[in-house]
Order: sequence, then structure tokens, then C-alpha cells
Amino acid sequence: MSLPKNFLWGGAVAANQVEGAWNVDGKGLSVADVATYKPTVDVKDYKHQVAVSTDTIQAAIADKTDTDYPKRRGIDGYHRYKEDIALFAEMGFKAFRLSIAWSRLFPNGDETEPNPAGVQFYQNVIAELQKYNIEPIVTLSHYEMPLHLSLTKNGWVDRSVIDDFVRFAKVCFASLPTVKYWLTFNEIDSVTRHPFTSAGIIPDQSKHLEQDEYQALHHQFVASALVTKLAHEMIPGSQVGCMLTKLTDYPATAKPEDVLASFQANTMNYFCADVQAKGIYPPLITKFFEKNNIQVAFGPDDAAILRDNTVDFISFSYYMSLISSASGDVEMTSGNTIVGGKNPYLKTTEWGWSVDPVGLRISLLQLYDRYRKPLFIVENGMGAADTLTADGKIHDPYRIAYFRDHLREMIKAVDDGVDLLGYTSWAPIDLVSASTSQMSKRYGFIYVDADDLGHGTYDRYRKDSFYWYQKVIRSNGADLD
Repeated sequence: MSLPKNFLWGGAVAANQVEGAWNVDGKGLSVADVATYKPTVDVKDYKHQVAVSTDTIQAAIADKTDTDYPKRRGIDGYHRYKEDIALFAEMGFKAFRLSIAWSRLFPNGDETEPNPAGVQFYQNVIAELQKYNIEPIVTLSHYEMPLHLSLTKNGWVDRSVIDDFVRFAKVCFASLPTVKYWLTFNEIDSVTRHPFTSAGIIPDQSKHLEQDEYQALHHQFVASALVTKLAHEMIPGSQVGCMLTKLTDYPATAKPEDVLASFQANTMNYFCADVQAKGIYPPLITKFFEKNNIQVAFGPDDAAILRDNTVDFISFSYYMSLISSASGDVEMTSGNTIVGGKNPYLKTTEWGWSVDPVGLRISLLQLYDRYRKPLFIVENGMGAADTLTADGKIHDPYRIAYFRDHLREMIKAVDDGVDLLGYTSWAPIDLVSASTSQMSKRYGFIYVDADDLGHGTYDRYRKDSFYWYQKVIRSNGADLD
């Protein structure tokens, strides 16, 4: 078994989790800049970890420090990106997935002209990547909506945000014409799990939250289709992908009722990719809307826009699998911003995430069979507590074991016939966790000397896994030992 010679090995990050510099060079506040570190809340309680209200947002705006807001400081990537990219190049990266902070280009999100300093920053980053022949994979929206649009329009609930986003994307395409691979919305299906983080919806500002979530999601679908068309026009040969949270679900037992419950969970998970890859709303989803009194308003041209501008490939995150039971009598566990049934046959991480390498192979086969489009694994990894030794070493055999097992199953899926463009780990360097805003939940092959309160030198250290991944890339996946 072997991978294509042009397979894109690399890693993935988000601007709001690495850049910091939240108030530097004209950047405006984003929804990430008001996310608080909550040490008194169980790290497995994602619902309360990401909870916000109008009052908490206003308190965050009034607070001009980064003490309780770790994403305001990130890992100082804004100033240290050259150092980090050099380390990625040392590992042998062929690709690097990053995102553009919308509020760094348009501080409020609705300006007519971009912030020149923000444009220049991303041009510098892309130039640095290309200096090392690292292919940039750029996400336009990765949980970084300008806070102003959230406060004034309740985020993506307002259709006018489509125009704001298209204007932002047009500047990105014009400023970064050498970028070939683009993603529109990170984990677009997450709007219904954490509406503020993903779509800028403030729950206490919504009279019918579920209705607003699906309306916001529709507006993102339309925006995604429009910018897909725009990218193809402005950057000939460019490839645009959607990005799904692959929440692979198994029935808890062979009981038909459990199989049905699992089918329904997977159907909802596929919904967003169905719209973006096939260009239509699936009949089972429209029936779901009807049964739940959800009325998604379409513009007169929306159906044609979705139909005529489908994505070129499907990208996704995969961290764990879940199980479903019709009776609900299963133990629950946490996952990627979700809580679901715990599989008794699988081990879990310190943060409660089930470890299921075979589930990655299943996910690849399911997605490729369903869409017949190239796939791209753009997030996969595990959060763990690492220890920096006195001599500057980090021994992380648990991380190596996790990746080794998942990559083996990935290669099997390619051997089964899956067309896979590449694999970017989450994350190649320690960063601030999306859900819990922790630094101690470490993902990287590179250790960053900072704790949950921001204390530390922020110096970078190579972990044992750094050298292991370097070998994996050098052998194009042939040597996983």
C-alpha cells in the first residue's frame, strides 16, 4: 500500500488560536476575542465552556486585557510565524492549512475597504510558506467572525452578511492570487452546536434559536457557493472545498431502533456537505424542517446559486466516533464540541474523546462513496497533557501511537480506492484550544512554553513526535514505526 507521490502532508491551525495580537495593527474584535478561559467548568462540559450572553460579551469588550481571554494572545504567532514556518519546513511539510482573521482585514466586518496592515500580514505569511515550497490551504472563516457583525446583525442570521463576506473573500483572492486551495467555512455543521462561535448568533438575542441557526446556516451555504464561483473566476485553476465535522456514529446495539437512531444522526451530519457538494437540500432534511416548524427563507436565486456552484472537494475533521441508542441508556462522553454516546470498545483521551482509528477509514469510505469527489483530511489529532523536561525534551509516545494508528487506517482507505488529496494534523504546534481555551490541552509536534494563564517564555521545543512525523513525511507514509 502506498500514497500518491504528490500527497499533501502537513498541519493545520486557526488564526484565532495562534496569532494573538488581538489589538495590533488595526485588528478589530472577533467572536474568539470574547471567549473566556473557565477553569471552574469541567473541560468535558462543552455546552458551558462555549456559553455566551449579551452581558458576558459586553463585559469582555470593557476588559482591555487578555487575562481571561487566551485567544487574544494565542501563541504569539503574529510575531513568530517565520520561526514556526521554519519548523514546519524542517518537519518536511508539503502543505499548511491556516485561516484568515476576517476582523484583521475588516475590523468591523462591513467596511468597504480593507485594512492594509492586515492584507500585508497574510501576504507575508503566504510568501514565507512558499519560500519553503509549502502549499497554503486557506480557510476563509474559522470561528473568527467580526464581533461587530454579531452585535449589530446577530451574525449570519442577517442576510446582508453574505455581501460582507463576499467582499472579504474578494479581497483575499485578489491579495493572495498564488493560493490554489481554499476552504469556505470551517466545520460549517457546527452552527447548530455552538451558534455564537460558528455564526455569531447571540442566543439571548434570538426568539427562536433553532430557526435562526438554520437560517444562518443557509446564508453560509449561499455565501460559500458565491465565493466558490468567485475563486474560480479570480484564480484560474483554484480548488475550493467545504469542511465538515465528521461525527461518525454507530448504533449502540443491533436493535433496529438503535440502527435507526444512528442513521438519523449520520443523516444530520451529512446535511451540510450534501448541500455544498450536491447543490440541493436533501429531502429528509426538508421534511425535518417541516416537522420542527423551521422555515428557511430562500432568496429568489438561492436554489440556482447552490446548484451551479458546488465545491471541488470535501475536507473534514475527524477526531472520534460516537454511538446512538434509541432509549438513551448509554454512557455519555465528550468529543469535538459535542457530547454523545460512549463506545465501550474504545479507549478515551484525558478529555473524554473516544480513540477510533478504524473510524477514520470508515469515514473516508463513507464520504467517498457518497460524494465521489476528492477528499482531504484537514484536522485529526489528540489533546494531551505534555511535560517539558529539565533538558528541554517532551516525550509523547501516546501522541505517536495515536497518529500511527490513524495513518495506517487512512492508507488502507486509499488502498480501498479513496481519492485523498492530503492530510494535515491538528495541530502541528501547541495552540489555544477552541472549546476550552486551554494551552494545557496540547496537540502539537512542537511544544509552546505557555500555560493556561499565559505564563511562560513562549519558546518552541521539538517533541519526540516532531521527529517521528518528519520520518513519516520523508517516507510518504511508508515508515510509521
